[in-house]
Amino acid sequence: MEHITLLIGVVIATALVFDFTNGFHDTANAMATTIATKAMAPRVAVAMSAVLNLAGAFLSIEVAKTISGGIIDEGSGIRPQVIFAGLIGAIVWNLVTWLAGLPSSSSHALFGGLIGATLAAVGTHGVHGDAVVMKVLIPAVASPLVAGLAAAAATRLTYRVGRNAGEHTARRGYRAGQIASAALVSLAHGTNDAQKTMGVITLTLVTGGVLAPGSTPPVWVILSAGTAMALGTYLGGWRIIRTLGRGLTDVTPQQGFAAQTAAATVILASSHLGFALSTTHVCSGAVVGSGLGRKGAVVRWGLAGRIALSWLVTLPAAALVAAGAALLADRGPWGVVADGLVGLVVCAGAWALARRRRVDHRNVNADEPAGVRVAPVALPVAVPLTVPVTAGAVRTGTLAATIAAPATAAPKQAEKEAAL
Repeated sequence: MEHITLLIGVVIATALVFDFTNGFHDTANAMATTIATKAMAPRVAVAMSAVLNLAGAFLSIEVAKTISGGIIDEGSGIRPQVIFAGLIGAIVWNLVTWLAGLPSSSSHALFGGLIGATLAAVGTHGVHGDAVVMKVLIPAVASPLVAGLAAAAATRLTYRVGRNAGEHTARRGYRAGQIASAALVSLAHGTNDAQKTMGVITLTLVTGGVLAPGSTPPVWVILSAGTAMALGTYLGGWRIIRTLGRGLTDVTPQQGFAAQTAAATVILASSHLGFALSTTHVCSGAVVGSGLGRKGAVVRWGLAGRIALSWLVTLPAAALVAAGAALLADRGPWGVVADGLVGLVVCAGAWALARRRRVDHRNVNADEPAGVRVAPVALPVAVPLTVPVTAGAVRTGTLAATIAAPATAAPKQAEKEAAL
């Protein structure tokens, strides 16, 4: 540890910031359907997910080895500032898509950032193209399809098995099953996604000469990466939870159980094989598959198309941002400082915009966008009034009335949200 320079320390801290954003960006992967069906209270759900993400970080290091030595060539001459630029690209894209409520891939943002920064800094020889194709691009296409087909089949099976059970009994049973399957997805998410940050930190330590090439992540790296992701998960990516849980299709407990079980199976199998796939792709595909598997369910293909488009542009968009950051960082220390300032500005801007239309555990299941409220307004209206005075005589006058416009939300709850 005494050989870690200030620059390496900054890069490690930035990697943990990315891991933090990955946590709240991808909480929806495990908990969206569980929260949407009210199988668990929102805060309890994200707390359970945070603990299991941390536990999952210790189960495997295969994906970390793919990141640290599989995609990027450790001996190509890349320096820690190049990795720093790649992380800036990934963080910026994560925050943009989180603000839009789009479940894009944090993993592909990281891959794109690292690839773009490496190409700008040292050229094509710094990237293992065959590894990118085999362990990133092919799983990116195959994983949502496999998860979707598995979820559709599982949904049909669950409805067939429970067709003779009463509706209340079936819902209660499958909600319990959802809790178990959501726990499995959370564990799988920690096993796959936390390793990506471990791999980045390990790559930084290798390029900085702290670790030998081919080294596995030290225990302190595993612990710090798992903790950062767990903290981000506990905050909850409420915007994306709403999109996955209520936007793509109306999820029933049976669908939620089937989707989460299918997603967990695909993620855990890929982690064992060292495939650095996107858990977002897997879980989104599983939710769509569960909608296709239930008779009469509606899949909102317009939103699904927008999500798929965000998947397509994630890797190149993060790569372009990271390439620009790498070229700036190559100018010297002032370039690294400038990259850091840009990252801070983007973080602050995203936080400020998010507070204008707040989504949290209190309104994550609301049908209308959060933060939209019409306040009661007093409107003076002149109402003609006909008053009988005596028999056969009528007097016409006016009555000043005050009519309050109807509120669209409970006043006390809306005032509390506005005060936050």
